[in-house]
This record gives sequence, C-alpha cells and structure tokens, in this order.
Amino acid sequence: MAAMIRTAGTLLILLLAASAGQAQIPEKFENLQYFPKDIPRDTLIQVMRGFSFTLGVRCQYCHAGGDGVSFQGVVFSSDDKPTKRKARYMLRMVDSINLKLLALVPERRSPPVTVACVTCHRGLPVPATLEQVLNRTIASNGIDSAVAQYKRLRGGMESGRFDFTEWSINEMARRLAESGKTVEAIRMLELNQEYYAQSADIDFFIAEMELNRGEKDKAIARYRATLQKNPNYQPARAKLQQLGVTP
Repeated sequence: MAAMIRTAGTLLILLLAASAGQAQIPEKFENLQYFPKDIPRDTLIQVMRGFSFTLGVRCQYCHAGGDGVSFQGVVFSSDDKPTKRKARYMLRMVDSINLKLLALVPERRSPPVTVACVTCHRGLPVPATLEQVLNRTIASNGIDSAVAQYKRLRGGMESGRFDFTEWSINEMARRLAESGKTVEAIRMLELNQEYYAQSADIDFFIAEMELNRGEKDKAIARYRATLQKNPNYQPARAKLQQLGVTP
C-alpha cells in the first residue's frame, strides 16, 4: 500500500510539473522529422506524454537541456541526445513491423494485432525480461543480490513489467545450469518454490541438478518430494528406480 501511495504521488507530481511547464513547450515545433510538420500542438504533446509513461521517463530523457524537472531550458529542436535519434529509428521500426511485416502474416486476425512502444518497454526505458535483469545482477553482484532483487520487484509495482509466473524462473534456472551455474540455478528454483510451493516440477528440476552435482541423497529427497506433490510424476518415479530406491 505504501508503495502504491508513493507511486500515485509521483505520478501526480509528474502531471502537475507537466502542466506547470506547458508554457515552455514551443507553440510551433521545429526539426520534426518523423511526425507531420503540421501536427496539432496538443496532439504531439499527448503523444510525447504517452512515450513518457510507456518508458517510465521524463521528457528530458530524449530532449536536451533543462534541469530534469521542469521544461525551462529544454531545447526541443536539438538532436544532441542519442536517445532522441534512437527514438526516431524505433518509431520507424514500429511502422515497418505494423505496416509491412505484420501485413504479410497468413490469415491475420481481425482486428489486426499491432505493436507499440509499450509492447516491449512496459514502463522500462530499455526493454528487458526478468531473466535478463536478474542475470545481470548475478554477474555483477552475485546470487544473493539477485534473490533480493526478485523479491523487491515482485513485491513492488513491477508485475506489469515482468513475467513472475513459475516457468519464467524455471527456464532461467535451466539455462543457468546449462551454463555451469548450478548453485545459482538451485537458489533461483528454491526462491521460486517460495511462491509456488505445490509445484512438483520445481522439486524435480532441483533433484536433477543435485544428482548432476553428485548429491545423491539430496536428489533422492527431492524426487520423493516430487511424488508427494504429484504421485503420477513418472520421470521422478523412474529416476528413483534407476537409483535403486523405493519412491
């Protein structure tokens, strides 16, 4: 609740700041290279606000100058910032996807599916999956930091930005194990089990990793835990039989 109140307060401040700063927005825009040169002022302002919320950034993320809070000193016509030049490219990319590539999809849905900035960004300046974010943290600060980060993201207002379903972490763990990071993989699966306690799949995956590490007793315990949750989980039963123990 506190996080929601803080977020709501932040949004209110952003809206008030945008309203207060409208006087600094030019009456006539210069250096328009993507949008029509005769686009109505109010229309362009609303489009730009949409970009701001879609990426979770202020206008100064792309536009040069200013104090980062108000529009005072912002040079809207400037192309100095790479982010502005990239934004134009991304807008043209979206047009190409929607008007050219998706137009060739066989038996396309009606109404047609299209993409927009929010399709990838979902409130992030740089699009990223949960796995990518956590893997960067593992590489830079270790698994403990990644576990804490996951809990923080899941407990905050990030549910619309990332996939917190069981299989997103299961697959992340599988890829970690394939790259030789078995310890990290098991930690992520144990973390996942805190939220999906009845998942037999998680126990089975941990069992497989423990067995590959030579931790036979731990693997057996996990295979048995798998069967306790799902007695019909045949791969776990087969593994126990191969190990010469009763389920």
